[in-house]
Amino acid sequence: MRTQVGIIGAGPAGLMLSHLLALAGVDSVVLESRSQSYVEQRVRAGVLEHDTVELMKATGVGERVAREGLVHHGLELRFDRTRHRVPLSELTGGRTIVVYGQQEVVKDLAAARRAAGGTLLYEAEEVALHDLTSERPSVTFLHEGRAERLECDYIAGCDGFHGVSRPSIPDGATTFYDWHYPFAWLGILATVAPSTEELIYARHDRGFALHSLRSPELSRLYLQCAPEERIEEWPDERIWEELTQRFETDDGFVLHDGPIIEKSVTPMRSFVCEPMQFGRLYLAGDAAHIVPPTGAKGLNLAIFDVRVLAAALVAAEQHGSEELLAGYSSTCLERVWRVQHFSWWMTSMLHRFSEPAAGGEGVALEDRLQESQLAYTVRSRAAMGALAENYVGLPQDFFG
Repeated sequence: MRTQVGIIGAGPAGLMLSHLLALAGVDSVVLESRSQSYVEQRVRAGVLEHDTVELMKATGVGERVAREGLVHHGLELRFDRTRHRVPLSELTGGRTIVVYGQQEVVKDLAAARRAAGGTLLYEAEEVALHDLTSERPSVTFLHEGRAERLECDYIAGCDGFHGVSRPSIPDGATTFYDWHYPFAWLGILATVAPSTEELIYARHDRGFALHSLRSPELSRLYLQCAPEERIEEWPDERIWEELTQRFETDDGFVLHDGPIIEKSVTPMRSFVCEPMQFGRLYLAGDAAHIVPPTGAKGLNLAIFDVRVLAAALVAAEQHGSEELLAGYSSTCLERVWRVQHFSWWMTSMLHRFSEPAAGGEGVALEDRLQESQLAYTVRSRAAMGALAENYVGLPQDFFG
């Protein structure tokens, strides 16, 4: 098999890259180790930045997000049993966020690639990358019982943190920055109408909680827990009781409960691989970086990566210039580190880093620092504006 760009991974990053390349007349083949149904049904992120939505609309895959996505103009910070609204659009010149599940983005992109005759090979096994520093790198794999070799000009590693792309880079060629947070998120998807019209980020003495949503009939909620927490120890009744306490306010907020159809525990980490390229292999999305989900940045950062990478690959394939490819990593990493800092800041401001002391004594220093930061953020228009512009996503041209 022969193509111009071999893409490993059929998540949002890989599919968007293939879509953008096709629009510019560059061929690609997408390899995915999972089944199509698995990839299109796994529930992941659900908050799209302003520019992510605009890119989908501009490239012909935005019909459903425009029709079904839930546009939000603000979010709520909740602490000390009090609500504080952050008017995102007002503070950012009208920019918004849209609640639209990652699996829906994947469905839209995959449908567009199939309609355009794109090659998507699911359940590709034993994927291996070869000759990354040569002018003809290749990928070997098994598909439907047959051994295959895909020869290409460039390879894009969009296969996530646990994929094969990043480990294919020789030891010593990259530097890893890795940090594990001392807590995790217990997330649920429930068939109950959301109790809020905008996302709620709540800091509570018992730990962080987030109220999100997926549709007028589906609620997505999270609560801070220990990384080693066993999901079996969290029956539905305990989850709703804990969430109710963490969202409680003095003005009588009522959290609606209902049947929980999915629950999982997600560890929290920050990770960056520098540089995001080696030879003719270019990493994008979770293959290159992980952010804690507090800032709702993972999917959006992946889309930014492949937007940059697509332009660089088109320049190389159609104009013979590899200048943009040479600068791909440095271009992306400037935004990556900005997003890492924002996600760390949101996480540090809203989560408990230590257990509450018996009898309420011995309040930790970080508790007082969090209280001060939250109070400043909701009282200062400048501080609230900084949160808002980072949350809706810094404009595409912000970094030059």
